[in-house]
Amino acid sequence: MDVLDVAVEFNLANVFGAVAARHLERPAVVHGEQTESYGALANQMNSLARFLANQGLGCDRERDRLSGHETGQALVGQLMHNSVAYLVGMLGSFRARAVPFNLNYRYTAEELQYVLADACPRAIQFHSAFAPLIAQVRPDLDPETLLLQVPDGSGHPLLSGALDFDEILASTPPVPPDCTPWPDDLFLVYTGGTTGMPKGALWRQADVMVSGLMVVDRKTNREWASLDALLSRVRSAPVRVLSGAPYMHSAGQWVALQALCEGNTVVIQRDGTRFEAADIWDSAEAHRVNALFIVGDALARPLTIELERRHRDLRALRLIVSGGAAMQPMYKDRLQAAIPGVVIVDRVGSSESGPLGKRLTSNGIGDGRAVFEVDDSTVVVSEDRTELLAPGHAGVGWLGRRGRIPLGYLNDKDKTARSFPVVEGQRVALPGDRGRLISDGRVELLGRDGTVINSGGEKVFAEEVEAVLRSCPGVADALACGRPSERWGTEVVAVVAAAEGATLGVDAIRQHCARQLARYKLPKAIVFVDKIPRSPAGKADYRWAAELVTRS
Repeated sequence: MDVLDVAVEFNLANVFGAVAARHLERPAVVHGEQTESYGALANQMNSLARFLANQGLGCDRERDRLSGHETGQALVGQLMHNSVAYLVGMLGSFRARAVPFNLNYRYTAEELQYVLADACPRAIQFHSAFAPLIAQVRPDLDPETLLLQVPDGSGHPLLSGALDFDEILASTPPVPPDCTPWPDDLFLVYTGGTTGMPKGALWRQADVMVSGLMVVDRKTNREWASLDALLSRVRSAPVRVLSGAPYMHSAGQWVALQALCEGNTVVIQRDGTRFEAADIWDSAEAHRVNALFIVGDALARPLTIELERRHRDLRALRLIVSGGAAMQPMYKDRLQAAIPGVVIVDRVGSSESGPLGKRLTSNGIGDGRAVFEVDDSTVVVSEDRTELLAPGHAGVGWLGRRGRIPLGYLNDKDKTARSFPVVEGQRVALPGDRGRLISDGRVELLGRDGTVINSGGEKVFAEEVEAVLRSCPGVADALACGRPSERWGTEVVAVVAAAEGATLGVDAIRQHCARQLARYKLPKAIVFVDKIPRSPAGKADYRWAAELVTRS
């Protein structure tokens, strides 16, 4: 991404507020029968910001007094389905100079406790459907933690001591607090990593708006020189954007926030609690969606099957973007046959880097190779992380990004140093992808390093699954790896060795895992072996395991 010397830095709340002030009546969010204009959404943002500020949530220490892994702002966890309230929670927190962060609603109580203990939020916003889960983890929370419960029709009553989110908005004047949001204010997204446990990537808002949301001048691919320049390019007719990914992942959040910063309209499928292909297409047809964002084959497959089963009028749909997981050419071909003229874009990247490259496929265009177009911010770093490799280099390197990258990982100085090293005098983000910078300047993606399994758009970490497997009575050793799956793209498979004299059953192992792991992390199959080979240092042979489960 080219950076102008005269480019300015932005804050999300400030940009959204400026757009809303010029386009008060324009639809900002459409969710089923609910439509919120930019003016109405800005009022809700300001009411929540005023409430949070009145409760003492905001910025305690400015960025220049902190290290990259530290935050001087109050954190607000969000345990939510896709909804208007989710976006209000993010914008209101930003306006108060607090920091919202995503909580995976598929977590068990034990997994949720880990993230909450790591983040220590001052407030948690949650849908009523998750009230029982919040009740389970509540004893481990700071007693002063604010609980903001969002009614959702699930029938769960207001938790004792919790505050009704809708009542907060209705009773608090839409007058923003006195604080001034800054480009240095944080954007926090919890993501998985090759270590196997969730970790919080800390971005400056000014950086994530360019590298993650890609709020830049589309004509020049440069950063905006001023807020007025950005506002002058807001379209007279908004683009209607729908994310098939949940907002609990960075991909879903970035799609929605980008749209709101550029004066476009966010469409949420009628049932925001889950992905349902028919609902996605029905919503796209009803609201004349122009751009759809999905996560690889896990969403492309059911969407393709549903569209072939029943045709919709999708003439307004011009763009499908897939990120976070691979999308097979067969689904691209079938989608383009069902939606003539649609352009499909594959993106490679991560929450720790933003998009690193893209490849475009339109009818009759695209060679299907695993290479991506990149800009000057994408780099390939040598195996030993000491140099930036030139186009056409031999061997395999680390795919990364320089320039506007995260500050680090929340509360983890060591991981910050490992994942964001200084190479040839430039700080780079290395999220773990391996690749080559080929001679024409494009990147050949070779895959994610380590043991991460991307199943159905969710990252599953082998070490976490293995720890649970090994805690099962009668298990001597265990590995977890992925194998190809038509339904999930990749599915989790366990390789298990029994302790001497023990008799293991598949049902017993699955029941044991189900008590500690979210459903998407559960092994879809279990392969039993006499012994799992390891190196003298105790390291597992994952290549052997992958070959074994594929044969099985």
